[in-house]
Amino acid sequence: MTKLLMFAGSARKASTNKKLAALAAGTAKEAGAEVTLIDLADFDMPIYNGDIEEATGLPENAKRLKQLFVDHDGFFIASPEYNSSISPLLKNALDWISRPHTENEPPLWAYRGKVAALGAVAPGALGGLRGLVPLRMMLGNIGVTVVPSQVAVSKGLSAFDENGALVSAMHTEMLKTTVTQLVETSRALAGKSQSS
Repeated sequence: MTKLLMFAGSARKASTNKKLAALAAGTAKEAGAEVTLIDLADFDMPIYNGDIEEATGLPENAKRLKQLFVDHDGFFIASPEYNSSISPLLKNALDWISRPHTENEPPLWAYRGKVAALGAVAPGALGGLRGLVPLRMMLGNIGVTVVPSQVAVSKGLSAFDENGALVSAMHTEMLKTTVTQLVETSRALAGKSQSS
């Protein structure tokens, strides 16, 4: 069964992007995937610093998060937009787990051969779309296949009902399309690697 990791690039308890990640997790389960939903607030780590890495290696939380990436076929990131880019929390996490920490570890072990899908929620009309551009570029540059579809939820403060579902049928369909591509692409690439 395809294994997918779902999370938001926010640590805020009331984050709308956490709501989107939870919806993506439910959608992936309906599509037949095995899903792990995590909260980056549970993986606190210092700002990446090469001196820290040299002195003490990767923080334990970076190792835990990295292992989750290794153990899953793909992942969905609900990424809040910070000044037309990604959140410092998300960038820091992705940077730490890009670093090797075991003997003879393949480069970018947590990323190469993985599949990702992207989403964002923002208060404005673009729905965090601008922040997904650098995230897509970064992931593509480190060996991740990013599916073409993505979901950008505009007017995020009123985008969810009291049960956490998206109010807009259009946004719901965008999410379904994006997650379906993630499941199908992950499944196809996992099958290809097993047969080769």
